[in-house]
Amino acid sequence: MRVPEVKVSDVMSSSVVTVRDEYKAREAAKLMNEHDIGCVVVVDSQGRPVGIVTERDLVSRVMAKGMSGDEVTCRDVMSSPLITVEPRTPLTHAMSKMAKHGIRRLVVLERDKLKGIVTERDILRVAPALIEILVFKSEAEEGENYLKEVQAGECEFCGEWSEDLREVNGHFLCEECRSEYSARD
Repeated sequence: MRVPEVKVSDVMSSSVVTVRDEYKAREAAKLMNEHDIGCVVVVDSQGRPVGIVTERDLVSRVMAKGMSGDEVTCRDVMSSPLITVEPRTPLTHAMSKMAKHGIRRLVVLERDKLKGIVTERDILRVAPALIEILVFKSEAEEGENYLKEVQAGECEFCGEWSEDLREVNGHFLCEECRSEYSARD
């Protein structure tokens, strides 16, 4: 059984707040506060994504060093190079990439154009559904009996109603008929 793969495009945020690399760090902080987000993507003069400024970057590279957000530019405090994925990337690969690099956000690019951002929060939002898919897939792979195990209906041999029909060689049989069937073999 093939379970459809969840792609980055299924969970990413497509509206991304950007800031020019020459803007002051305070401007990035204001935008994050205004939009209630934890990062902004930094773009160069041609609008190409070149880095990301996160709350952590502002704390560790500005505040912890006793600097003012008006003293440094986004270029000075951004994390770069960007770690990116494409919209069609399987979400599991994106999650592995985040874990490998110890990051909480991936910028989504398609043909070098900014398409969105995927965050841990986006992934957590869909986590219950992902867990259900994984459990379903795991049980289906363990044995095709997952879908066929217990069903209610008419036994194909005796015609009696049963709450415990199981498939035996392509026929749905009640417990009694299964016993007779296996006794014949």
